Amino acid sequence: MDYGKTLNLLQTEFPMRGNLPQAEPKLQQHWEEVDIYAKVQESRKGKPKFILHDGPPYANGDIHIGHALNKTLKDIIVRFKTMQGYDAPYVPGWDTHGLPIEQAIANGGKVDRKKMSVHEFRKYCEEYALQSVEKQKSQFKRLAIRGDWKNPYITLQPKYEAQQIRVFGEMVNKGYIYKGLKPVYWSPSSESALAEAEIEYQDKTSTSVYVAFQVKDGKGKLPEDASIVIWTTTPWTLPANLGISLHPEFDYAVVLADGKKYVLAQGLLEAASKQIGWTDVQVLSQVKGSELEYVLCQHPFYDRTSLVMVGDHVTLEAGTGCVHTAPGHGEDDFVIGQRYNLGVLCPVDDQGHFTAEAPGFEGVFYDKGNKMITEMLKESGHLLQMSMIQHQYPHDWRTKKPVIYRATEQWFASVDKFRQEMLEEIKRINWTPNWGEVRLHNMIADRGDWCISRQRVWGVPIPIFYCRSCNEPLVNNETIEHVAQIFEKEGSNAWFQKEESQLLPDGIACPKCGHTHFRKETDIMDVWFDSGSSHVAVLETREELQWPADMYLEGSDQYRGWFNSSLITGVAAKGQAPYKGILSHGFTLDGEGRKMSKSLGNTIDPNKVCDKLGADILRLWVSSVDYQQDHRISDNILTQTTEVYRKIRNTLRFLLGNLYDFNPATDRVATDTMSELDRFAIVRLNRMTDRVIKAYESYEFHVVYQAVHHFCAVELSSFYLDIIKDRLYANLPDDAARKAAQTVLYDALTVITKLIAPILPHTADEVWKYIPGVELESVQLSELPTVDSSLYNEAVESKWERFINLRDDVLKALEEARKEKLIGNSLGAAVHLYPDAETLELLQGFEQLDQLFIVSAVEIHELGAAVPAEALKIKGLAIHITVAEGEKCERCWIVTPEVGHDHEHPTLCKRCSGVIKLSTSANS
Repeated sequence: MDYGKTLNLLQTEFPMRGNLPQAEPKLQQHWEEVDIYAKVQESRKGKPKFILHDGPPYANGDIHIGHALNKTLKDIIVRFKTMQGYDAPYVPGWDTHGLPIEQAIANGGKVDRKKMSVHEFRKYCEEYALQSVEKQKSQFKRLAIRGDWKNPYITLQPKYEAQQIRVFGEMVNKGYIYKGLKPVYWSPSSESALAEAEIEYQDKTSTSVYVAFQVKDGKGKLPEDASIVIWTTTPWTLPANLGISLHPEFDYAVVLADGKKYVLAQGLLEAASKQIGWTDVQVLSQVKGSELEYVLCQHPFYDRTSLVMVGDHVTLEAGTGCVHTAPGHGEDDFVIGQRYNLGVLCPVDDQGHFTAEAPGFEGVFYDKGNKMITEMLKESGHLLQMSMIQHQYPHDWRTKKPVIYRATEQWFASVDKFRQEMLEEIKRINWTPNWGEVRLHNMIADRGDWCISRQRVWGVPIPIFYCRSCNEPLVNNETIEHVAQIFEKEGSNAWFQKEESQLLPDGIACPKCGHTHFRKETDIMDVWFDSGSSHVAVLETREELQWPADMYLEGSDQYRGWFNSSLITGVAAKGQAPYKGILSHGFTLDGEGRKMSKSLGNTIDPNKVCDKLGADILRLWVSSVDYQQDHRISDNILTQTTEVYRKIRNTLRFLLGNLYDFNPATDRVATDTMSELDRFAIVRLNRMTDRVIKAYESYEFHVVYQAVHHFCAVELSSFYLDIIKDRLYANLPDDAARKAAQTVLYDALTVITKLIAPILPHTADEVWKYIPGVELESVQLSELPTVDSSLYNEAVESKWERFINLRDDVLKALEEARKEKLIGNSLGAAVHLYPDAETLELLQGFEQLDQLFIVSAVEIHELGAAVPAEALKIKGLAIHITVAEGEKCERCWIVTPEVGHDHEHPTLCKRCSGVIKLSTSANS
């Protein structure tokens, strides 16, 4: 056997270094040329389907590490399911409407938004979105995300927009869509209403004030020289105050504080007194909140009254238990205001400036109004205390600026009408992790109606018309389908290009007054309605897909985003959730556990990782983390991942290099004829395979990573492969023991290659082309290995596991002898074992201990034999290392007295000289 030939094969055919940054693009080009996606789909035609529906990333800028993690997780699952025997098509998608693209165009300096029509501006937005799609597409493909990249779904596509219109129409048809004046999240920076999913909370410093509202009509329950004390962190809403809310069951105290009478909740009296700074407080009387209903107070700076009302939304968490109520600026305020017929006052315009309905503050930005209002309160004596507090406050997730609650006329989806159906659907969904069920349940249970209208232009218009005579909205099955068919052919730009008469069916008339002239709605739909309609626009229209999806997989922020909006549209339009299962992942943090931020300089660019290390390294990192929690990445972590990759690759390289003369069709050895060591290796391979497949099935990819790495690094490299090198290199090529070892190596190679294929597709395909006897052109077309549990033998496994622990102790003793310069490598050693009775029984169950320990000689001393003082003593065994007697065979390196006994081969041992003679005879 020519050991040099083996090494040469390894170096030239399957290099030690993967050189992934250069090799991967070439392999990806080959996949594209042969259309591997189509071939995979064709090979699974007719199989049961598994549909993972892609949540569309936003088409803006380069991909980031969160995108890389998300898409790689999806790809691992789709590849695994395909190899498991499913027809698992993957259709990637993009979300392409919304404010960020409008801002990118407006801020880009290339166009003047004010000098062009809506239609022209939308064309710029479309071009920008499609350019971003192409950029991100190439970056996702570089990560080896396998999918139908030739036919992705894009939310601006005409057919998609038409289906979205039909979803909206179905919700209209069921009575779920209405227009109303309600307080909604309003972004002055975006000049648009926002949905809850478009809100993020950030720290904000706000003005906190305690304000006295003097009693004007106490209804015999309160003295009219008293004042009700309210607390608010939004003084700017005081011009809109119309009432004060109390809890009907709370006790309210009338107190004398520093010479004046005040009213506040008994449960907050002590805390509020400290905050306000009262030094002398005396309780004069107590009264239930319900008894104070309809008391009137004087507004602190306007000539109008504030009505005292009672409601269960009042709490004792903070403040005074007396809640300043402005129906135009708060959801609870609006609800109780409706109950008491207060009306709605909202003296703030689209840009956040006070209107004429707030006399004295006209034109002032609401936030600047805080200072003016507090100064006015101070001068009038109504300000009891003012301080600055830092708290979590809602911000526009795009502009990162504070939002306000503002009552405006908007279109809403009435969630309350089908809330219970959604809660029932949530119970039927498979959740990974389990806490996802509670999270989405609580969000749906607590959420208000969905504000679906936006005051922007880059999006899908709300397909509603208004009668020019009576202003009655016009929307029905006929108008919806007519608009949908126009959009299907021309796209939603038609709404902005065509006249109303061109967008309506012939002969249509107002159902209320019979008028025939209409105007179009100018608002567009919330972008979450766009992506939330994808289950209809994609799953129902693509022949290779099916509804509902088996899985949605996104970040944990999508419980309030895509998971949420998709559930609403699914149940509203079709009476069922559009997904059977939800899998969510956490956020990627830096190596120190901090959120990634460009300002901190701690971001990791997946494109640069691919250029420097290769996509397989990044994918291996994805598999290594417990992604269901927040997880970390850094240059150091990627370096560690690279070391693990190198160990796996070198193991595969060793297996390949020792199979160059192995033909699986003719050289395989039956398992029952193998040595116990070989059978043990096969059993451990099956155990690992079983663990890995189960881990894939439960989406625990870090378990896959750990199991494969451990098997390669420990069970193979440090044990089995170490032991069998001698017979691989020194025995005759056709020796039965050598062929048995090669059979094990072949099985290990094919199994490991298949098991890593979903995670390391480049490496797996690179290995695949060198595996002897494979017929399929790519591992991607193969199926997962099967597990033969009939091979399991717990007694034999337990025996070998005990031996491995004993062997580790022998290796420690050999290492000590090497450090002391007693020996060079282990083959220069003789091992003397002094066992107790139990260990002796174990050792007698093994043959060729010298090969198992990779030494030249082993001697087991009888029970009670004297143990040398320098021996390593452990429980049940003493180990003494000496220099092996004899000469070193220059072929196998074993030290033995037999070297030189054959005069024809004086430098070889008896075995090697015999092998050489037989080889020479066979070749002559």
